[in-house]
Amino acid sequence: MQTTPIKGRGSISNRTSRYEQLQRQAFDDEWGSVVPDDNTPRPATVVSNETAKSIISRNESPDVPFDQSINPYRGCEHGCIYCYARPTHAFLNHSPGLDFETRLYAKHNAAELLRKELSRPSYVPKLIALGANTDPYQPIERRLRITATILAVLHEFNHPVAITTKSASITQDIDILARMAEKNLVRVYISLGSLDGTIARTLEPRASAPGARLNTLRKLSQAGIPTGVIVAPVIPALTDHDIEKILFSAQEAGARHAAYVLLRLPLEVTELFREWLAAHHPLKEAHVMNLIKQMRGGKTYDSDFRTRMKGSGIFADLIRQRFRKACAKAGLNPERDAQLSLNTDDFCRPQPAQSQGTLF
Repeated sequence: MQTTPIKGRGSISNRTSRYEQLQRQAFDDEWGSVVPDDNTPRPATVVSNETAKSIISRNESPDVPFDQSINPYRGCEHGCIYCYARPTHAFLNHSPGLDFETRLYAKHNAAELLRKELSRPSYVPKLIALGANTDPYQPIERRLRITATILAVLHEFNHPVAITTKSASITQDIDILARMAEKNLVRVYISLGSLDGTIARTLEPRASAPGARLNTLRKLSQAGIPTGVIVAPVIPALTDHDIEKILFSAQEAGARHAAYVLLRLPLEVTELFREWLAAHHPLKEAHVMNLIKQMRGGKTYDSDFRTRMKGSGIFADLIRQRFRKACAKAGLNPERDAQLSLNTDDFCRPQPAQSQGTLF
């Protein structure tokens, strides 16, 4: 199996998806074909247009604080090796490995579909989350601006939205976000799991650097946009020592709310993460995986709604206590129960332009 990291990519291999009948496995034939040399071309990002049939996804998960979300893109160029959305690429007959971060799909008709959905008389306004699966501000957004068109529609309808991102490029929409914030229509959460630039560079290779994300929090907060930080993922024995530092740094940058998520390794993500650990932190691989199993009931992942976000056991309880104490000391989450209580009272459906006036 390929063991050499690829510069600018999180995944080391292109593991076959769970739906493929034929499984491929690389092996060393002693001809040097497994380990690429410096002249081997790096995998390029390929973006395809997708004509979506619907745009609002709905869920009933009891551990998720929203039941509506929009994902402007399939796949994510940020390349975060731990991303729990990687297995969804198998539905497209792609690998959750390199394919997930190099073969992307852009929903070019997202704004049009959203407008139709919000215009339906039966639609009831509820919080929509942007960034539930893939990052709405991943690098291709700078060029395609699909997220920007979605925000324009939400602003037009006075519809509330919560955004989660790892990208500093969200500041390119700071003007419209500030206008929405004046009506209590938006919250922005910056996801940050480590302040170590060396770790972040390989863990999430094309996401903004930790310092840039903190600076983004500061810019958004100064513009009057309510912000928060999500400490994610918390990786035991690798990034968990940064929990307190992240919370205090985020509070200093203007964040008012905070949450955390323990590392999740569903389906193919387990082996992709193992490969990453073996390549970048070989001396910690066994220790990290053992701690993960201790917090997942002896398994690498447990999808139980009660524990999948925070884990269980002694180490999970310790992380939970550390997080709560650090939040209290930093003054974060002063209105924890109301952090997503955005305004739905001003929701309105703009009247379409008509060539002839109505009689009544």
